[in-house]
Amino acid sequence: MAYAAPLPYVAPAPIAIPVRELMPWAVFIGVMMLFLLYIVGTEQGATSLVGGHVVHEFVHDARHLLGFPCH
Repeated sequence: MAYAAPLPYVAPAPIAIPVRELMPWAVFIGVMMLFLLYIVGTEQGATSLVGGHVVHEFVHDARHLLGFPCH
């Protein structure tokens, strides 16, 4: 019976991601996260950007899950 010779393992080269290309995405994601935190946490009452209770009712359970009081 013939045996196959093992092929040498060649590790893949790591991909370098320049900070210059990553930074705009990091800033965008950070701004979006702050916006979502505002919407879930404080979008009601005097600081409301959207009138009515539509946003409050839409994020009501998420607000309680994150520990924000709303009543």
